[in-house]
Amino acid sequence: MSHVLGVIGGSGVYALEDLDDVEEVDVETPYGPPSDVVFRGRDRDSGTTLLFLPRHGRGHRLSPTEINYRANVCALKKLGATHLVSVSAVGSMREDIAPGDLVIVDQFIDLTKRRTSTFFEGGVVGHVAFADPVCPHLSTALAAAAMRQVDGTQKRVHKGGTYVCMEGPQFSTRAESNLYRSWGVHVIGMTAMPEAKLAREAELPYALLAMSTDYDCWHATEESVTVEAVIAVLRENVVYARRTLRDLSRGMPDPKTSPAHGALANAIMTRRDLVPEQTRARLSWLLPDLSC
Repeated sequence: MSHVLGVIGGSGVYALEDLDDVEEVDVETPYGPPSDVVFRGRDRDSGTTLLFLPRHGRGHRLSPTEINYRANVCALKKLGATHLVSVSAVGSMREDIAPGDLVIVDQFIDLTKRRTSTFFEGGVVGHVAFADPVCPHLSTALAAAAMRQVDGTQKRVHKGGTYVCMEGPQFSTRAESNLYRSWGVHVIGMTAMPEAKLAREAELPYALLAMSTDYDCWHATEESVTVEAVIAVLRENVVYARRTLRDLSRGMPDPKTSPAHGALANAIMTRRDLVPEQTRARLSWLLPDLSC
């Protein structure tokens, strides 16, 4: 089976470099337009196809709340993605996760308030298992690829960690930051949710490469987070993120081993004959049997 790596790039990661046969693809989805065109290219060493979508749009036009998460995941799935990796800038909530470090997240706490987090609405109900929200095999491969890229540098790769996702776009208050730390989280960001939930509903193995840029505002000896400080660290981290993704594309795990595989097999609770025709049509990209 040929694998296709879908990548959603966050702050600072607006393109992938050194790919062959790059083309821009406009994708229509039942949920409206994705954040931007999808860039499709081929890794010159392995021949693996990569699909890249800038989460905030080129020029960083969309705030975390304004992102059309459903359209983004749908677009990559429609173009044949077999795996999905998210790249996100985050604040560190741990002393040992320094700005510049990379974290392969494996758990999430969702504090978002204004985002649609499911494809199943309008007369159809679906419940997918989400206890382990990332694919362990894809995350392991991602961590190994990241470690190869930072070998010989002072950067560290942390395998595993909890990401608390806030609504934004403002950064945390000091009280909020200290509360989240008391929960034992590792990093904080604004975009992993509902992206990870939608990836599971789309049966896509999902992993997240988090780039630590700052210590949020909890750290007594560090200045509170600013956009300027974030951008300075991002510029350095982006190079490693791009190299990691190309490395990963040369050795991705079998998607059938992922907990995302077959996630919808027993998830739909609604009796099929009661699903409205419009809803059947909207979900035809994901559940073609539902439209029969």
